[in-house]
Amino acid sequence: MTTPPRLESDLGWALGTVMRSYLRAIDEVVAGVPGGPRGYQVLAAAGRGEAGSQLALAQHLGVDRTVMTYLLDDLESAGLVERRPDPADRRARRISLTTDGGARLCALERALRGAEEAVLAPLAEDERTVLRELLARIALGSAPVNPCQVAEELQAAELSAPRGRAPRRSAAAPTPPPGTPRAATPASPR
Repeated sequence: MTTPPRLESDLGWALGTVMRSYLRAIDEVVAGVPGGPRGYQVLAAAGRGEAGSQLALAQHLGVDRTVMTYLLDDLESAGLVERRPDPADRRARRISLTTDGGARLCALERALRGAEEAVLAPLAEDERTVLRELLARIALGSAPVNPCQVAEELQAAELSAPRGRAPRRSAAAPTPPPGTPRAATPASPR
């Protein structure tokens, strides 16, 4: 008989636990940003000069075009970004930070760094650096993933996870094989 591995050695458990801790730590920081974490990502991309056009930004961040439009509307209404005509393509708009957006981004980055440090507090400074480098290498080598979408999916999974035991399926009504059309069921009397 083999001994099961310790929970602490389970990568999924460790990543999930750290991610939930990180989300709790940054929740307050990005709460005032239109769009929350996604809004911050837009500000950060624009601040690094990676925003480009609205469509390119949506693709870069893995956000639906329509969602990006509403997000940019909210950020623009808050005075944090502006859409300017693209000199190379008059149909496109380039996203850039306003002066207020740049100041807000600097404040957010400082606050986020503090939240990150709180999450990484169990590690020594050199270990934090190594962890960041290794995670960046893994992230860059992985398929493109929108971190906000992952966070939202984790939160949704936690909220929809059954709290008790799931009801058993009746043996009298077996599940039909996939692709089998469902039989019509009579309406129940009222």
